[in-house]
Amino acid sequence: MSADKLAIYLNDHLAGATFGTGLARRIARRGRNGAHGAELEHLAEQIAEDRNYLLTIMGELGLPVRRYKVYGGRVAELLERLKPNGVLHDPSGLNSLMELETLRLGVEGKALLWRTLLRTGQREGALDEDRIGQLLERALEQIDTLEALRMVAVEANFSQDVYSTAPGKR
Repeated sequence: MSADKLAIYLNDHLAGATFGTGLARRIARRGRNGAHGAELEHLAEQIAEDRNYLLTIMGELGLPVRRYKVYGGRVAELLERLKPNGVLHDPSGLNSLMELETLRLGVEGKALLWRTLLRTGQREGALDEDRIGQLLERALEQIDTLEALRMVAVEANFSQDVYSTAPGKR
């Protein structure tokens, strides 16, 4: 793989990791006093560590960090907070469900990153494949955790029979 393509690829993932780190921290902060507070905090810490390891990989490979992509990820996370959801305050918790789904999608993308690096690392020989394998396993565990938390949010939002209360249904 050419260094230019790898730099673009890793910088794009770094932008996503920047977005995901901010989102995970926000979710953890908001859920700090809830039943899953410790789990959310641990998840946010891991996601931040994974982002830092991506920066380490880029440094070890001598690839530049494109600051504008990092800033873009941060700005996207800040703008995501402002997205219109029809209400000024979301007492329904639907916003939390959507945030968990967004974070899960990001972690799935991160798992794909680690898989790609495992594949390219076999050819390049410059990457710590054992560490990347551990990060892949951790990403898969994070996906499982996020799915469990997502299902809690699904139950909280849609616990009654949706079909019996839908408009036009009796």
